[in-house]
Amino acid sequence: MGRYIVRRLGQMVLVVLGATMILFVCLFVLPGDPVGSLGGDKARDPAVVQELRQRYGLDKPLAVQYFNYVKRLATGDLGEDYTQRRLAIAAILIDIVLGLFAGIIAALFRYSFWDVLVTLLTTIAIGFPTFVIGLLLQNVFALQLGLFPLFGTEGFSSLVLPAVTLAIIDAALVARLMRGTMLEVLRADYVKTAIAKGVPRRAVLLKHVLRNSVIPVVTYLGISFGTLLGGALITEAIFNWDGIGLALVTAIQQQNNPIVIAVVTYGVAVFVVLNLIVDVLYAVLDPRIRLA
Repeated sequence: MGRYIVRRLGQMVLVVLGATMILFVCLFVLPGDPVGSLGGDKARDPAVVQELRQRYGLDKPLAVQYFNYVKRLATGDLGEDYTQRRLAIAAILIDIVLGLFAGIIAALFRYSFWDVLVTLLTTIAIGFPTFVIGLLLQNVFALQLGLFPLFGTEGFSSLVLPAVTLAIIDAALVARLMRGTMLEVLRADYVKTAIAKGVPRRAVLLKHVLRNSVIPVVTYLGISFGTLLGGALITEAIFNWDGIGLALVTAIQQQNNPIVIAVVTYGVAVFVVLNLIVDVLYAVLDPRIRLA
């Protein structure tokens, strides 16, 4: 396991460097000049343009600019937005708790009222666009009931509505996925054999059913968490959160290439780390899976 993790970490470094190199070259060969956005009206003055180029290293060859960026990257200089990370963590916790609980209840009580209710609610949630969910939550819980702030990023209460908005569709998908995989495992021969041998139902559910059912869900949650950390532009716009999504859009509009590269690098790094975590969790949940 240790050798596998070390090997994967080396691969992760190569992936991140390769992604940043490709993006770096693509952005800096595109037409347009970021100095115009940096200098504003003063960018018409050649002296100002030259000063800005020297200040931000834009007067150096592309290879030197990339090398300087890699040096900053090695020190963790990515301009990370910590409020966005809180939002993503809160959303993924809602995904896990609500999605897994609903999926387990629906599978254990198949064709019951609870199964029908979970299926109905998840279908509705998946069918609603994110901005509609956010506006509905704002209208009901902020404007009418006054339970949570309408906008802002101050305090725990301001985190609730954006996190729920960000999580509700993913939680519905997790519930549907958990229900489907759990029903499939419940029909497996080894589960029927364990029950026939007199193994207590609780032990069968915990040791065999839940442990094997959650493996596909872990894969989805890993991808989902990476997406949430990468930014959720619609949710940020609705609740006025100054997150990574809005920062990326603003940077693209202003041709602020270093910020664009930093955000994309952050996203790539998150995904490769999560892929490693998911692979390790596979081995923990199912010892039959060999790490190659």
